Amino acid sequence: MINQSKLNIKTGNSVDQKWPWWPLLPLYPYGKRQTIFRELIPNQIWSFEQLQGLYYVAVPVRLTVAKVHGGLMLMNPLPPTGELLHYLGELEKEHGPVLTIVLPTASGLEHKISLPALARAFPNANLWICPGQWSFPLNLPLSLIGVPDKRTKTLLNDGFPHEESCKWLPLGPLDLGLGRFQEYSCFHNPSNALLVTDALVSIDPEPPELFDYDPSPLLFHARESGDEPMEDTPEKRRKGWLRLILFASFLRPQKLIIPPLSEVLKNAFKPGLRNSRAHFGLFPFSWQEGWEETAKELIGDKQANIQIAPVLQRLVFARAKNSYISWLDQLYTLKNIRWLISAHYSAPIIFTSRHIRDLNRRISKGSWILNKGNWGFLDALDRTLLKRGVVPSNPLEAFKD
Repeated sequence: MINQSKLNIKTGNSVDQKWPWWPLLPLYPYGKRQTIFRELIPNQIWSFEQLQGLYYVAVPVRLTVAKVHGGLMLMNPLPPTGELLHYLGELEKEHGPVLTIVLPTASGLEHKISLPALARAFPNANLWICPGQWSFPLNLPLSLIGVPDKRTKTLLNDGFPHEESCKWLPLGPLDLGLGRFQEYSCFHNPSNALLVTDALVSIDPEPPELFDYDPSPLLFHARESGDEPMEDTPEKRRKGWLRLILFASFLRPQKLIIPPLSEVLKNAFKPGLRNSRAHFGLFPFSWQEGWEETAKELIGDKQANIQIAPVLQRLVFARAKNSYISWLDQLYTLKNIRWLISAHYSAPIIFTSRHIRDLNRRISKGSWILNKGNWGFLDALDRTLLKRGVVPSNPLEAFKD
């Protein structure tokens, strides 16, 4: 992995961090989004990172910028705050204008909701979207949420952008019931980097720098009860980060117990905790011994643990293992692949043909539909959705043509 301390990291001021459209998708930190700007691969790939989450379960999400012939390509839109646009302006001065904005996923609401505002910020850029776009709870056409029809093209149907430097590889489509899962990854030849949305992730054991702006989510979840003060120490931050990883990965981890309401209320509203930052001492979580070991399994030891996000594996690809392996087979044909840059968690990560082969072997030989330990809640949820007909038993059937 590239040493993160050597990356070009910049942050701005709070005046430029407003996001007025947050009520459309009310995710933490709501109307104020700090952005960290990094150069990931010198003169080729840059990253804009913000936090997004629910109930203080916040993780980094990334807009990736790639240098292409004549200018820049943006992948995986994020809220275009003044701060983010300021840094993009700096890139344009040195590397040329934003030519293209790509929404490479059919189901990524956190990226889709930002596309109209980003499109308005760059009126001369062409927009490319993944086929089969859908939204929930109302399935609205993109034109009704502000995406301009005249300069919007669909990946595959209308070709692909910047084919002189990019190769586009599909994962899916899969029928999710409410809509489809599909994403296009991009192999950027000049940087030897694979750019993905959700297909693969790697998680650093240290909390991201974004939490330096406001460590409240880490400190909130690092406690054992609602009446415990939110102390800010490096140990507390790491503890909170590991618990956030478990929440984001498994929704309800094995070592987490929801205490009775009487106990939650008993520890709430204590002096020093009567504020929104501490959620007034309301803390409906109780962690059992051994939780830390299960969190560290997601991170890896001496090298990055490149993996499928557990939620995606269990709820999306549970009955489509071969589809995922087919995507890995496509990756294996890429020459000189060296880096993985996901829209979530750590980047860039060393990712070569050897890593792809090892991942393929692990998936092919291992158990795919896991149902014990941390996977128990996801397994029960998937079985419930399947039983009620919300998700199909064969997600490929609807798209076999």
